[in-house]
Amino acid sequence: MYTLLYVLLIIVAIVLILAIIAPKTYDVFRTVEISKPKDEVFEYLKYLKKQDTWSPWAKKDPNMEKKFTGTDGEVGAISYWKGNKDVGEGEQEITKIEQGKRIEGQLRFLKPWKSTSDCYFDVADSADKATKVTWGFKGKNKFPMSIMMLFMSMDKMVGKDFEEGLSTLKSQLEK
Repeated sequence: MYTLLYVLLIIVAIVLILAIIAPKTYDVFRTVEISKPKDEVFEYLKYLKKQDTWSPWAKKDPNMEKKFTGTDGEVGAISYWKGNKDVGEGEQEITKIEQGKRIEGQLRFLKPWKSTSDCYFDVADSADKATKVTWGFKGKNKFPMSIMMLFMSMDKMVGKDFEEGLSTLKSQLEK
């Protein structure tokens, strides 16, 4: 009986220690330089419907169900998706636009698990009339997901998708 109690106490202690040292937040982003004027790039990025033309997730499930509400390119616009196991189900809402500089949104994942993240595009002038675009998302790792993040990397899980998407975006805009 005491052995079982000790084992349970050790397990609880391990979980508590892991919860304390686990990463509480994440911020994944990638940057690309596009040889187009900043205003042109920004104007393209603010439309949720245009993301389907360069999004890596649209390639993973070209048959996903999509719905849009609100006025695309304005605060309050929402893009809903429901797709295969690679893209899951969720929605993205534009929450703030700093004209010519930044677009902020909220990602609400419904499946395969519920979570909420903040997403953003930062747009800035770069050398030779090019535009620097930073695409990212950040959020909080809630328990028990935070413990799993000790053994997984959000950057490794999503970073390559961001790189692929930005590469496609660059190719499209520089045509």
